[in-house]
Amino acid sequence: MSTRHPIIVVTGSSGAGTTTVKEAFAHMFRREGIVPAVVEGDSFHRYNRAEMKRKTAEAEAEGCRRFSHFGAEANLFEELENLFRTYGETGSGKRRLYLHNEEEAKPYSPLGIGSGEFTPWEAIPSDTDALFYEGLHGCVQTDGVNVSRHADLKIGVVPVINLEWIQKIHRDTRERGYSEYVVMDTILRRMYDYVHYIVPQFKTTDINFQRVPIVDTSDPIIARDIPTPDESLVVIRFRKPEKFGVDFLYLLQMLHGSWMSRRNTIVIPGGKMGLAMELILTPIIRYMMTERRRVMEDEMAVA
Repeated sequence: MSTRHPIIVVTGSSGAGTTTVKEAFAHMFRREGIVPAVVEGDSFHRYNRAEMKRKTAEAEAEGCRRFSHFGAEANLFEELENLFRTYGETGSGKRRLYLHNEEEAKPYSPLGIGSGEFTPWEAIPSDTDALFYEGLHGCVQTDGVNVSRHADLKIGVVPVINLEWIQKIHRDTRERGYSEYVVMDTILRRMYDYVHYIVPQFKTTDINFQRVPIVDTSDPIIARDIPTPDESLVVIRFRKPEKFGVDFLYLLQMLHGSWMSRRNTIVIPGGKMGLAMELILTPIIRYMMTERRRVMEDEMAVA
């Protein structure tokens, strides 16, 4: 962890809605004048799209039905931890991009890099205020790796699993052209890694946002619509409220229709998630930046 070079993590599984949280942070960074070094979790996959397809087929041919993007074999966990460690110490490190589609790949066509491939590793500029990570493994821990220990603010995005499946099925069939059969096969294949690598992260996150639908999602495979925010509640759990001085009374007053379900948990209407995030996270980010400036000023005074 680093006061001078803070690291903010948003972690959650594919289709969980972490992109929505990423957009909220972008708004807060812009308003607060913060320049982040943005790191996408997909950029630390071990294989590009074609390689992953081949490795998956090889694993299945060998009788392994649990090779997935969620697990250690398909990711660069050590490199991710090294980036967090290096950034915390120096404010820099190595990152790259994963190009999801042709639009993202277009600027890199002169380099011969296409959709589904990685850009070259590059150094993070030395003038950023914080590292912002969004992806699958921002708090992952294994026998040899502990990414979580390097992060200063850890946010989990954890919809109930049926809603997570509905969102993934809709996204992958409508935006990526996969069939429902292929998407469900992916979900089943990665279940082992989901349980062993994704779920354990949420016991270390500082704040979890869990969206809970209040309509019937008992069969996510046949669901034709993703429940809207107004058809959902959001459960917000603080691991240690005192760490960030959370004022629950203020939140209850500002978020109409909210209530406390436990001493460290507030439940809000789904449509107010964006407002809740800003009310909760803006003061935390401001405090982190204030402490960063204080440390830098102290270092300059000593020098």
